[in-house]
Amino acid sequence: MTHELYDIINRRRDVRGEFTGAPVPDATLDRILGAAHAAPSVGLSQPWDFVVVRDRAPREAFHAHVSHEREVFAATLDAEAAARFARIKIDGVLESTLSVVVTYDAERGGPAVLGRHAIADAGLYSVCLAIQNLWLAATAEDLGVGWVSFYREDFLRDLLGIPAGVRPVAWLCLGPVSRLREVPDLERHGWRRRSPLHQVRHENRW
Repeated sequence: MTHELYDIINRRRDVRGEFTGAPVPDATLDRILGAAHAAPSVGLSQPWDFVVVRDRAPREAFHAHVSHEREVFAATLDAEAAARFARIKIDGVLESTLSVVVTYDAERGGPAVLGRHAIADAGLYSVCLAIQNLWLAATAEDLGVGWVSFYREDFLRDLLGIPAGVRPVAWLCLGPVSRLREVPDLERHGWRRRSPLHQVRHENRW
């Protein structure tokens, strides 16, 4: 079992172009969301919600917004970086079977959230743990996940009717894939390379 866990961690990829659009059984989605909901959270606040997006209309509207934000980012790059970026697919919003939007409610578990008094972002960190659980569970189910981050939070809040004060943290594309690539897309396209562990490991002090 230990080896299986490490294999899942190392197989996990941020999927963009490999979604097949095949159905995700309800029981499988329930297991994945259950794993996300089982994540640890500061003060047991469980400050997350999961919005499952299946309808085509909001996905098309979100995809158009993401495409615009891609152009905004591309305009900030020099010619060499822009050429590399042009080869990189940044989302699978329309190709994936469905999407899951994960949100953060800072008021959940309040007014006194045990363990958050000195670190205001501890609740946000908890949401990221739920996202990681979701991602690893999906990988264990032989599904792909792609985190889309080219969006403005206000746009997504309005699109999905997310209450004021609740922050959309991640739009996750989810579904069966033709394969999970051996090399992550950003490495494959020469955007960045993964650094070795020894460069980021410290003992006792920085």
